[in-house]
Amino acid sequence: MTTLPVETGPSPAPQGLVGRFIGVITSPRATFAAIVAHPRWFGMLALTTIAIAILTAAPMTTKAGQEAALETQVSQMEAFGVEVNDEMYARMEQGMGRAAYTTAAGVLVMSPLFALIVAGVLFAVFNGAMGGEASFKQIFAVVVHAGVISVLAQLFTAPVNLARGTMGSATNLGVLLPMIDEKSFAGRLLGMIDLFIIWYVIVLAIGLAVLYRRRTQPIAMTLLGAYAVLALVFAAVMSRMGGTGQ
Repeated sequence: MTTLPVETGPSPAPQGLVGRFIGVITSPRATFAAIVAHPRWFGMLALTTIAIAILTAAPMTTKAGQEAALETQVSQMEAFGVEVNDEMYARMEQGMGRAAYTTAAGVLVMSPLFALIVAGVLFAVFNGAMGGEASFKQIFAVVVHAGVISVLAQLFTAPVNLARGTMGSATNLGVLLPMIDEKSFAGRLLGMIDLFIIWYVIVLAIGLAVLYRRRTQPIAMTLLGAYAVLALVFAAVMSRMGGTGQ
């Protein structure tokens, strides 16, 4: 990857929490320049984690949302070759009454953990393998702020899912191309490719490019390539375990 020349001049001024949230969406490069110079992450991590937890769990407080969540769980289990019998279905149905709370708790735990894992992997690659000199705090701040896109995804997905009676992704290519059998390999692969995840990856690439003073395109292509490989692997596993539709 090509390293850009070091820019001289005053350090970007720190931005407030709301300014950073909006800036990641409207002007990510300038916003990440301020984030890298002043890598504050706690407020944004708390904001995005709580927002995602609420938006994810809120539909499950309604009967329609619980039914949609149950059917989505069954579909996901069957996609991995698990046969859901009547007894299993009844137990899952009984658990839907507390699904909103368990889902919110899961997000509150897993969202920060996911950010830590992603930041750790990026730190190992860019600092360990490529000789970068960014601090872990800076990388973690970049990863946390890219999570703003995940909040937007939930803001869009929650009402759409309630309207269509499901709790899965509302913006994957499988939804946009319903003529393809969702149980086929192609259908499963398209279901793994989500437009908001692509947006998240691009925003993350911009943040990393600003942090390491490199071009955005090679970083974005590398991250998108890794995402594509993971999608292929999961689609292949689900096709093999769940059977391929004709």
